[in-house]
Amino acid sequence: MIVAVALFELHIEYAQSLKEKRMVVKSLRDKLAHHFKVATNEVALHDVHHQSRLAISFITLEHAQADAMLDKIIDFIESNTDARLSGWTTEKLEFDPMAGL
Repeated sequence: MIVAVALFELHIEYAQSLKEKRMVVKSLRDKLAHHFKVATNEVALHDVHHQSRLAISFITLEHAQADAMLDKIIDFIESNTDARLSGWTTEKLEFDPMAGL
């Protein structure tokens, strides 16, 4: 079992207020959750109206599935928001689903 976590930094050049930023971020979070069934949350830069950092996480069975999903998410973000994707980082954690608790 693979737990994939990604951080995406967005630049929202035209946002003149936190309200405008929140509209862009909420729209993107909703689209990602609906389209990919992933968990999303804004995790940093809450008081900066031109930038946002989103965390996305999901679970797959194999590394290749996680990589493919991350590639699709990156493409989706780049084509489905007015914000510019200025950077990202990802990590994959491997867990044994049969491990004793």
